[in-house]
Amino acid sequence: MSTIYRRGALRPRPRARLALSLAVALAIPVLAAQAQQNQPVMQPAAAPAAAKRIQADWPHIDSAIRKDPALEARVAAIVGKMTLAQKIGQMTQAEIKMVTPDDVRTYYLGSVLNGGGSWPRDDKHASAGDWLAMANAFHDASMATDMAVKVPVIWGTDAVHGHNNLYGATQFPHNIGLGAARDPALVGAIAAATGRAVRATGIAWAFAPTVAVVRDDRWGRTYESFSEDPRLVREYAGAYIAGMQGAFKDDANVVASIKHFMGDGGTENGVNTGVTRVGEQEMLAIHAQGYLSGLAAGAQTVMVSFNSWNDVVSGVDHGKLHGSRRVMTEILKEQMGFDGFIVTDYNGIGEVSGCRNDRCAQAINAGVDMVMVPNDWKAFIANTMDDVRAGRIPMARIDDAVTRIVRVKLRAGLFGKRPSDNRYAGKDADLQARELARRAVRESLVLLKNEGPALPLAVGATGAAGKAKRILVVGKAADTMSDQTGGWSLTWQGTANVNADFPNADTILAAIRAAAGAANVSYSADGKDVDPSRFDAVIAVVGEGPYAEGDGDIVLSGTLRHSSRYPGDLALLQAVKGRAKATPVVTVFLSGRPLWVNDLLNLSDTFIAAWLPGTEGKGVSDLLVAQPGAPRYDFRGKLSFSWPRGVCQTPLNLGDPGYTTTNAPLFAYGYGLANGARSRLGRLDTRYPAGGCSASNVFPLFGQADRASFPIVLRSGAASRAPGSDLNAAIALPGISAAVAQINTQQDARLVTWDGSAGADAARYEARGADALALPAAIVKDGALRFDTRVETAPAGKVTLAMLCGDGASSQGAGACGRPLDATALFARLAGKGKQSVKVPLACFTAQGVELARVRAPFSVASSGAFAAAFGNVDVVGGAARDADAVRCEDLR
Repeated sequence: MSTIYRRGALRPRPRARLALSLAVALAIPVLAAQAQQNQPVMQPAAAPAAAKRIQADWPHIDSAIRKDPALEARVAAIVGKMTLAQKIGQMTQAEIKMVTPDDVRTYYLGSVLNGGGSWPRDDKHASAGDWLAMANAFHDASMATDMAVKVPVIWGTDAVHGHNNLYGATQFPHNIGLGAARDPALVGAIAAATGRAVRATGIAWAFAPTVAVVRDDRWGRTYESFSEDPRLVREYAGAYIAGMQGAFKDDANVVASIKHFMGDGGTENGVNTGVTRVGEQEMLAIHAQGYLSGLAAGAQTVMVSFNSWNDVVSGVDHGKLHGSRRVMTEILKEQMGFDGFIVTDYNGIGEVSGCRNDRCAQAINAGVDMVMVPNDWKAFIANTMDDVRAGRIPMARIDDAVTRIVRVKLRAGLFGKRPSDNRYAGKDADLQARELARRAVRESLVLLKNEGPALPLAVGATGAAGKAKRILVVGKAADTMSDQTGGWSLTWQGTANVNADFPNADTILAAIRAAAGAANVSYSADGKDVDPSRFDAVIAVVGEGPYAEGDGDIVLSGTLRHSSRYPGDLALLQAVKGRAKATPVVTVFLSGRPLWVNDLLNLSDTFIAAWLPGTEGKGVSDLLVAQPGAPRYDFRGKLSFSWPRGVCQTPLNLGDPGYTTTNAPLFAYGYGLANGARSRLGRLDTRYPAGGCSASNVFPLFGQADRASFPIVLRSGAASRAPGSDLNAAIALPGISAAVAQINTQQDARLVTWDGSAGADAARYEARGADALALPAAIVKDGALRFDTRVETAPAGKVTLAMLCGDGASSQGAGACGRPLDATALFARLAGKGKQSVKVPLACFTAQGVELARVRAPFSVASSGAFAAAFGNVDVVGGAARDADAVRCEDLR
């Protein structure tokens, strides 16, 4: 396995009983108070070496929704009349793209779901009425079975920041922003509004809220967490469940699903679906806190987590939690007293050792009640029936699972009512809660730096010199709704959306224009076509592009440095300040997590953490621009996550060792300025050791980890083009073009196509940096250039692979410092074989005269004829030249 080279160094409901006897959990408020007062932080005592299993004192939770003997008798009567096929059908959840209403009738399906980016008739712009029609069709089918007692199907959806799969629906700030608002009542109101929107589409179940307590901000789902502080997560979870689900007394109430049980936010290195290495006491003290209040508030379903759990204190490896009886049955059901049902995550059973997506007796025996098996649901039903008949799954376990499912459906009032029998059903107007969302945005913004003009700006007012004050807005994110909404927005990753896909919304730019008057606002996406010195203030809107689970992870070979992944943002601010040093710059930073932004802070007079605010850009402009006669608002947001001082400062959490001393953050948990409070940050250190945050033998050149040090560029003769920070941008020059592609994960590669018209060596795809390559000696020795590729069209001419010096005008002219390698046979051999990882020894290049210390383009591919291949994840790996699959130099001549 390769390692990575370091180029850098509650308030519970009154009816709830939350009996926490765990000392470390009780210490959390003390830790928080000490950190905010800059006092030394007491740390929990180190866990003793485990000679025996150490189990936590898991509290029994009294749910706000209690068992009703009459309802229980009804459940037993219903389940007692079911056949095996009907029972297994109730335990099955299929995806709407892969199932029809007639399938629901034939197979007695208990549930359907729509995944991210899945809509009725595959229509992204489907109305509430369209969704309702499909919900009615599924319901009617479940009422047309031959069951003795018809059991209604239940539809589940990921409504995680509003009804975010719906065209025209309000999308609230993601959870990370709501955490900064410090307002449980607001969260409850948002959950209630989301419930109304979900009911408008005929759906009765929302897979929310996420109550992860994130420990490593490299995790791509960090924005789905309210806070790194388990106390805040606990406070919010109960409020959210009470708002969304209530006691099923209102038409707006929907079944909630508290997720992901448990430890999803604690995986090592922030790796999605990775391993959480904590003892059971820490699992309760940190990662289970949201479940205490959520279950007390009456949560009826729990979604189990993708991650594995290794109890490093007791020495017990529980493995994938989808297969853990200790977690699902012993802890959640028996000790905590949960009587709702457990649902898996998307194809989650397939990750359990020895299981497949369509079969996993272990998961069901461990405590899973409903299985989310989107595509292979028919095979799952057949295989599970076979497992029951063969005795691999006891009938008692099946009966328990179905009892729980029917219990929840009865409690939720699904029997005897079509989805359309609801006062919100089919009403597009109930998809919206714009004023509530606008308030949420205002309350979530955190003022990190305040050394510029007083906010809000009095735009259009006449200054002392008689000049009307004008604003220049710069940055692509200012007018890109998908950057505001982030992942889980119409599509899974939040990508492939345009502004027109959000009709009831305002971008930040539109909001500023509305507040200041369009005549007083100019806009430039890249800042190149305007003179910022002609304006009284610049508002720069920059930040991360949209992403969701998996694709949003910052890999080990990366850092927390934002500019490494989005170099265009740094270039934009540098250009603005370089042309107008005296013009104040107010930076609005959109992100799904805390990041290292010292370079951007130095170029900003005012800096605002705006998170992922959703569809209501006016919540941002309310704090930036003063409108005559309109209310004035102050910044109220306080950080719910610590912000790093260094590019490798993760994990970084309140209460960690050295939090107030040697490992102090730049901005601590709870930090946030008010309008009148001035900061004195001074000039922050922008030096950073380039590369990853783990000592290793991998030196990243270009990929998800680092797109800035050696950014991609197309060259054709003397012309060159770079895609910049827009991952979706296609670029082209004579003879060559490049479009976004996927080799491992979404948007991690470029599909490069040569048409042969440019001639030999004229059209090239290369990673080229401003500075020369500086490889450590340990990397050079037996090192290899490694890259991922997928060859779509075999070469029709000669293909060369080179490391280049000089200005890049030619791979063979002055300053080339070596001859290119002939890689024609290599790429011809790889054509049509799918993803491949290629390792070319550095010695192959040096043997051709390449001087590594002078190289500025360590990866350059040219073709004299037609050729098409995707390229991604380029790095240098020490020792890889010795690997059995390394390319032989004699095959490249």
